[in-house]
Amino acid sequence: MAATILDGKSLAKQSESDFAQRVQTLKANSGGNTPILATILVGDDPASATYVRMKQNACQRVGMESVAIELPVNTTTEELLAKIHQLNDNPDCHGILLQHPVPEQIEERLCFDSIELRKDVDGVTCHGFGRMAMAEPAYGSATPQGIMRLLAAYSIPLEGKHAVIVGRSPILGKPMAMMLLNKNATVTICHSRTLDLDRLVRQADIVVGAVGKPEFIKGEWIKSGAVVIDAGYHPGGVGDVELSAIHDRASAYTPVPGGVGPMTINTLIMQTLEAAEASQ
Repeated sequence: MAATILDGKSLAKQSESDFAQRVQTLKANSGGNTPILATILVGDDPASATYVRMKQNACQRVGMESVAIELPVNTTTEELLAKIHQLNDNPDCHGILLQHPVPEQIEERLCFDSIELRKDVDGVTCHGFGRMAMAEPAYGSATPQGIMRLLAAYSIPLEGKHAVIVGRSPILGKPMAMMLLNKNATVTICHSRTLDLDRLVRQADIVVGAVGKPEFIKGEWIKSGAVVIDAGYHPGGVGDVELSAIHDRASAYTPVPGGVGPMTINTLIMQTLEAAEASQ
């Protein structure tokens, strides 16, 4: 039986129709006020600029507004903090996105954590992570939250399942583990230095590739019937999992591209909308 393709691109497109209606309702009920996402780009990294532009375009598609803040590569931590504090104090700004990575002279974690919880729509603050892990209200990190929405949309069972996450980043691997744990999955967190990684992956009912290395997780490691979530994207259109070798093994998988990526941006837009709705 052919594996189910977890189509994030299609789900994101469907969601945008709902978001557009909610934006119109919000504007009608608030005298025309529009949800606004502020994007902060420090430096001139081409890839980061592209990601920011994609997020701005997504705002436009649903009728939201985005404010683009571009700072020079020599920006200091203090200057970036001052800009974030301005946005925190601006009632017309509902969400703040600080594009990662920032130049090395900037204390990135300090800047992330200066974003107010109610505007942390990308789910990057330690405060937000802690609340999410404790199953308290908070905006989840956009990529793992998008993955959870994708799993729910396809009715993938999580309770009691063994999920193996390969990757431990603060905005993907770690929050992904907590989200799955909160849905009663049994979670094992691995990484590139885990011993006997293939043995652990072979046990997984759900595999999440979030290690940041192209096709690091081999197709032969995937057990029959497993669900594979590939959160990686690398030149040549490959992810962290050797997807070409799992079509006859997995019960469901996310394609690369078109799986996790669209859901990340879609979740950022959704959480900005939710922040705007909560501010009314």
